[in-house]
Amino acid sequence: MKAVVFEDVGLPGIHDRAVPSFEADEVLVEVAVSGICGTDRAILLGEFPARRGVVLGHEAVGAVAGVGAGVTAVAQGDRVVINPTYHCDRCRPCRRGMPAHCGAKEGRELGVDRDGTMAGFAVVPERFVHRLPDAVSYRRGALVEPLACVLNNLAAARPRWDDRVLVVGAGPIGALCALVLARRGARVTLAERDPGRVELARLLLPRTVRVLAAAEADAAGAPDVAIDTTGALPGDVLGTMAAGGTVVVMGEKEAGVATVPLRSLVTRGIRLVGAGPYRPADFALAVDLARELPLETLVTHVLPLERYAEALALLAVVPPAPGRPEADGYRAMKVLLGTDGSPAP
Repeated sequence: MKAVVFEDVGLPGIHDRAVPSFEADEVLVEVAVSGICGTDRAILLGEFPARRGVVLGHEAVGAVAGVGAGVTAVAQGDRVVINPTYHCDRCRPCRRGMPAHCGAKEGRELGVDRDGTMAGFAVVPERFVHRLPDAVSYRRGALVEPLACVLNNLAAARPRWDDRVLVVGAGPIGALCALVLARRGARVTLAERDPGRVELARLLLPRTVRVLAAAEADAAGAPDVAIDTTGALPGDVLGTMAAGGTVVVMGEKEAGVATVPLRSLVTRGIRLVGAGPYRPADFALAVDLARELPLETLVTHVLPLERYAEALALLAVVPPAPGRPEADGYRAMKVLLGTDGSPAP
């Protein structure tokens, strides 16, 4: 099978790999499409640690191609979505009801330190595959995992029905936040620095979402809730909040830092929250919500694995190099790597 492999910072490659074998409690999934995530981007830019030689990718859907002798939850041919966030159910965080913070993740995170889903096939334990509802296409299902991330962070934000909500960053995660909030009837403003993504967000999101260039964000007024999907601007956002407001730092940057004005934080009653990874219940809820949310409207490109360099360049992931397309800013919203390369709807 073909696989997109992390060779070094800024250097992925397409490799021939054997179809992986599987154990009694594992499932072999023939991958239909795998999304390119901000984590994949950060790995390639040297901003997120990963094992060299690992197959990238963790946002994936496909069909069950084989099951271990002990597997009962799914059968060959079932359409499934993969939950890539491992939890053991035995360590102290798991026993305390915090499986998202499982202490046994190391070596088991798909696309980071265990071979992931940008390949023809992927192997995962049975309990980390969920059947896709019949009405959910593969393109929609590929956004279930990022939707679970969004649901976890929105739960931490606890927006009220009359809150003004600011989402910082109009990448796929920010767009998903805005899509879910708009579905709830929230007053949501999406702010973005990259002009290309501003235009894409205006094109793809409901008209009830106010999309502004970052320099214009003050026009939306002081937000009650702010969700920073970039991980780079919490310090800037804190100074704009309404009294009693909540800032959720959702984006992860290894070297990200912020200066927090503690007196203002205390006297104005501002909450600064890091929600962390999603729980298994968030993922199950995301699978269910995918029945009604038009997640596929955020997919702008579907390309075969062999065109991975072109796909990455669309997201300004890889620096220019001989034989590789130049990255000249964001030219896509959500990009999927799959087997057919058919155009997005």
